[in-house]
Amino acid sequence: MAESSRDVILARIRHGLAQPAPLPPRPDFEVPVHPPLANPDAVVAFAESFQRVGGEFYYCESLAQLAVQVAGFQQRQQVGAPYVWEPAMQALLRTAGVAFRADEADFIAHADLSLTSCEALVARTGSVLVSAATASGRRLSIYPDQHLVVARPSQVVSEIGEALRVVQARYGGQMPSMVSLTSGPSRTADIEKTLVLGAHGPRRLALFLLEDDDAALNDAALN
Repeated sequence: MAESSRDVILARIRHGLAQPAPLPPRPDFEVPVHPPLANPDAVVAFAESFQRVGGEFYYCESLAQLAVQVAGFQQRQQVGAPYVWEPAMQALLRTAGVAFRADEADFIAHADLSLTSCEALVARTGSVLVSAATASGRRLSIYPDQHLVVARPSQVVSEIGEALRVVQARYGGQMPSMVSLTSGPSRTADIEKTLVLGAHGPRRLALFLLEDDDAALNDAALN
């Protein structure tokens, strides 16, 4: 008597259940999650990634060049002196001859430009890691229309995890109340897929990478 289709299916099921299922391969947790950076130089990789996500990158060999680059940015964007609240950063800009606003007078009405330091730069994503631990607090990296960041090559790390470990090592048990990864200008396309810049933060982000040798004139300004 020929087997029915039902018998054939049940036989296959019984045969399958009799064979132990192969175990999935054990993951190697020592292997990096991401492939190597496209550029072996992490600083160059960061600059490429940062510009790819819409940031404006400026390389400065000296404080004098920093002053020229910032002045050029202000002229092109038709903006005044940036608000700067970090004492060490104020000292750095003072040495460079860059004018800034150190007070909070009329901040809400005139906060078109801010300048801050950062905790780290992530080469993989072109992100700037900022925190509320500095005198800039939460406002200077979020509220102004345009945000300038002064950093140095030694702050570049390859991955986000490394950047978070930098913050953890720096602050230990007193972690900042806010840590933010900024990847380019604030943007959204939630409404009718129309891209809008500046929806949740600055619509322009510019980074001035000051060489470590010159930054040593006032090393504390970027720590």
